[in-house]
Amino acid sequence: MSSSRTARPVDRAVTRRLPATGGGVITRTVLPGGLRVVSEAMPGVRSVSVGVWVPVGSRDETSTLAGTSHFLEHLLFKGTATRSALDIASAMDAVGGEFNAFTEKEHTCFYATVLDRDLPLAVDIIADVVLNATITAQDVDVERSVVLEEIAMRDDDPADLVHDEFAAALHGDTPLGRPILGSVESIAGLTRRQIAGYYRRRYVPEAMVVSVAGNVAHAEVVRLLRRAFAGHLQPGRAPAPLRPSRIEVTDLPVRPTHVVAEDSEQANLLLGVHGVTRHDPRRWASGVLSAALGGGMSSRLFQKIREQRGLAYSVYTFNTGYSDSGQFGVYAGCQPGKADEVLGLMIAELDAAARGSLTAEEIARGKGQMRGSIVLGLEDSGSRMSRIGKSELAYGDVMGMDELLQRVDSVTPADVAAVAADLLGRPRCLTVVGPFGDHDFDGAL
Repeated sequence: MSSSRTARPVDRAVTRRLPATGGGVITRTVLPGGLRVVSEAMPGVRSVSVGVWVPVGSRDETSTLAGTSHFLEHLLFKGTATRSALDIASAMDAVGGEFNAFTEKEHTCFYATVLDRDLPLAVDIIADVVLNATITAQDVDVERSVVLEEIAMRDDDPADLVHDEFAAALHGDTPLGRPILGSVESIAGLTRRQIAGYYRRRYVPEAMVVSVAGNVAHAEVVRLLRRAFAGHLQPGRAPAPLRPSRIEVTDLPVRPTHVVAEDSEQANLLLGVHGVTRHDPRRWASGVLSAALGGGMSSRLFQKIREQRGLAYSVYTFNTGYSDSGQFGVYAGCQPGKADEVLGLMIAELDAAARGSLTAEEIARGKGQMRGSIVLGLEDSGSRMSRIGKSELAYGDVMGMDELLQRVDSVTPADVAAVAADLLGRPRCLTVVGPFGDHDFDGAL
């Protein structure tokens, strides 16, 4: 588990560099006032992506404020002290740029991708949106309807809904167990004053990270950000500490079986356990385990469930780490009449992996898939910006690509067997969304 770090006040810019993919360079600067800036030079492209990362997500909300982080993400696009929503959209459309945002459990990101020559415009707009949003009562009422529509869309997509229901069953009535979107009740009850107060308290530069990747020079990035954040950086402020560990896995309740009756043509099954945290040194072995079990077409679950028996179109594993908890699970979508058979196969393969049945060949393929996903997923400026931004926000540093790959290469079959025995031996949580009423899934577990 990670504890919060102690950061010293910053009175002058502090910069360091490390190697990046393809001979590029990642440069990190902490500006006076605590704003962290990381950039990765990609001389071979003509695009640039800028992201502002705020360590605020749905797990930072009380039950009364559930959904505020995501609601706020919408509202920041509605206008600032000097730009209307139309001004913002028109300026980005005029240069063919993309401007968007997303909210997760532990962070929110606002990002833009433009031609390299339009970097000054992108930095100016994204900083204005993040720092100077007006959040009017009228905009709150308009976006409330939009967020409620988004919740309805989620509820109409069982493959999406099952993940939120699984988190609720696994983590219980805790912030990690609540959906990022909030509930109909919480969104309907939020006031402009509550949202604006949350914004003022949470959106401070010393907590933020700005990441930039593409055909850029770091000195120019820093110069633009100094100007865009002028008046908001307070000298002597230190970067905010990393998110502290607050929950032990053993403290979290698990609801063994949770069935959501849904009039759908497909059964959506999700079987999982509490996983490792993102700071756990076993996270690399856990990633290899996930890839070997259900990460590709040669993975064990894909072969047993889809290829050999044709029981499901989609089957995969997932492995998510938070600051103090995690999720490890298997998803399958199948015809309702095949749900019991699919679930039986899922349980059998998890049991077998827990006993150390994964072969050296399967583990080697899992490592290869992990290496490939790391490197091949970084072919554009947006993915590079995302990697370095999330890394800086979560770890207070950016790991070079060679070190990342070395961590994967160092995983041994014994490491995978040990993490499988631990994770897959933990109490399991089964969540099912589909046309089931009194169907008994408890017996399977």
